[in-house]
Amino acid sequence: MSYRIAVDTGGTFTDVVVADADGRLTVGKSLTTPERTYDGFSGALANAADIIGVQVANLLAETEVLIYGTTRSTNSIVENKTAKTALLVTEGFPDTLLYRQGGKREPLNLAMEFPPPYVPRRLTFEIPERINAEGGIETALDEAAARATVEALPAMNIEAVAVSLLWSIVNPQHEVRIGALINEIMPGIPYTLSHQLNPIIREYPRTSSTAIDASLKPLMQSHLTEFQNDLRAANYQGEILVSACSGGVMHVDDVVEKPIYTVKSGPAMAPLAGIAYAAAEDEGNDVIIVDTGGTTFDVSMVRAGQIKFTRETWLLGEWIGHNLGLSSVDVRSVGAGGGSIAWIDSGGLLRVGPKSAGAVPGPACYGRGGTEATVTDAAVVLGYIDPNFFLGGRMALDVAAARKAIGAIADQSEMSAEQAAFAIITIAGEQMIKAIQEITVQDGVNPAESILVAGGGAAGLNILPIAKALGCAKVLVPRTAGALSACGGQYSNIVAEYSASQYAHSGNFDFAGVGRALGRIAEQIEAFSEELRGRGISKFESEYFVEARYINQQWEMEFAMPMAAIENDADVEALVQRFHDVHFRRYAIKEEGGAIECVNWKGRLTATLDKPTLPAEAASGDKAPVAKRISKTYFGGDALDAPVYVGTDLGPGAELKGPAIIEEPTTTIVVYPGATARVTDRHNYLLETETERGA
Repeated sequence: MSYRIAVDTGGTFTDVVVADADGRLTVGKSLTTPERTYDGFSGALANAADIIGVQVANLLAETEVLIYGTTRSTNSIVENKTAKTALLVTEGFPDTLLYRQGGKREPLNLAMEFPPPYVPRRLTFEIPERINAEGGIETALDEAAARATVEALPAMNIEAVAVSLLWSIVNPQHEVRIGALINEIMPGIPYTLSHQLNPIIREYPRTSSTAIDASLKPLMQSHLTEFQNDLRAANYQGEILVSACSGGVMHVDDVVEKPIYTVKSGPAMAPLAGIAYAAAEDEGNDVIIVDTGGTTFDVSMVRAGQIKFTRETWLLGEWIGHNLGLSSVDVRSVGAGGGSIAWIDSGGLLRVGPKSAGAVPGPACYGRGGTEATVTDAAVVLGYIDPNFFLGGRMALDVAAARKAIGAIADQSEMSAEQAAFAIITIAGEQMIKAIQEITVQDGVNPAESILVAGGGAAGLNILPIAKALGCAKVLVPRTAGALSACGGQYSNIVAEYSASQYAHSGNFDFAGVGRALGRIAEQIEAFSEELRGRGISKFESEYFVEARYINQQWEMEFAMPMAAIENDADVEALVQRFHDVHFRRYAIKEEGGAIECVNWKGRLTATLDKPTLPAEAASGDKAPVAKRISKTYFGGDALDAPVYVGTDLGPGAELKGPAIIEEPTTTIVVYPGATARVTDRHNYLLETETERGA
């Protein structure tokens, strides 16, 4: 028997999904252990091994591939716990990270203060040098000044260095020399050169990604090395891959060199699971994927079978936070997870999040010292969660502690405990609806045309009212929903992206310049393909993309090229027409006959890995399941009797009408009054909202 393990280490729980040779998926779950990741992983793995009926040692010994996802890098940025980093820039341009892209969502809100730049101004150093847009040297590198700057860094206890010079993407000579000085003067100190990490024209995103990558290197290199050593000490001999924000996986050694790819990498796996489950259930290829964890609610989207990507991934606020600067899966996150804390603001209004109780101490009901009310505590008070069946009965919840925490909110709001709890669930849901609308409605997509795939331990608590508000008729909740991002790892491929910048106007196309740019990308793709062939991988697919804009537009739009090389006027015309079509599809407008400007070029290599199947099972004759108990539940009014069913007792074809509750070991699904739930042939849950039933 051979196994494949996928891991997602979140802020509250560590999820493990084990796939066996027959494609069956088993979920293990344990509280995350921030002080040592392997402890939480081993607990979740032991849980999965117990369900499968094998010893942990045997499970590891028979595993060929382990895919690891983590929120460690994202959390370290949000919590400002990255390495002390110095930024070296061209003289005269020290405020690139301060000015960002010069905008904010509320331009007339003069009270809104910009947070400080990612690297403090006092740690930003100007290097006398200048290269022009054609790669010519306007001002030679002042090596004495550069050396003096680098020599001064150790006294400041600098732990990492980021180097981002103007037009290094055209001529990297000066950046390369500064890298050599860092190696000479500060041996062992990690550094990042912008032209190697993110060779794009726009100055701010290139500098931002360079600073973020450098600042993560000490933390993530130590973290990944420790986890890798712990796995080897446990006698794991297989391949170790790490999920990346690009929507694929990378070898652990490659991630150590470019840890920025681990930022938002966990949520980036969820769309892969969403596509796989929707396709298996024949529910189309327009999918909205939501993942409700303990800390955040993450949303991503698939249109026509294609995952939505973006270069505008912001942390700590759009326009005013920090831009990842890389092409990554478009994931919108809000602080509205199961552990999100409810509180009353100075105006007396009830709020939920973004602060989370995390794994330590966790929600009040965990009995680990938490006293503040959370979404999970609200679900316990409302009767949605059985305190004796949390994590399949492995963790008993403290109902009295939950009621006490919710009671504090209720007293301040002059409501009953149940009213306050329902208000908390409702407000969290409103934030989730807003996040879904941002990635759909604001991008010209009607969410009612998609199916919702809901995952995460807290997804089933309020997904039906969310779907109803959005007009979505159906919600698919996989049986493995409690570990959706980890499940995505099971359906991932190795993905590598390479970029190059070259300006080209469609009316006077620079065939030679673009040819060189695409040629460099093709060479990098082929070199990496050859390396992967040495690891036994033989299936590859290459795609090419360009970022382009209409003349005088502010921002570029990325789209897939209809060819891998542009060799003649007919190819240019095909490229322009593709731009018109994509622009119209996204924004309902196009400038027919208008010229375009191409700025950045990108190649994506996908190396296909083996994936588990999702085996189906014929519907059983017994479609009248028996409830294990009746729960007093609240849906904003009087208490209702809701039958509670154990998910493992429900066979394919079983149908339930709300109100009802389905308990899975890693999640709870609340079927609201007026809605229905059906168990599919693959043991997933297809929920239909009241909107669909009345149609």
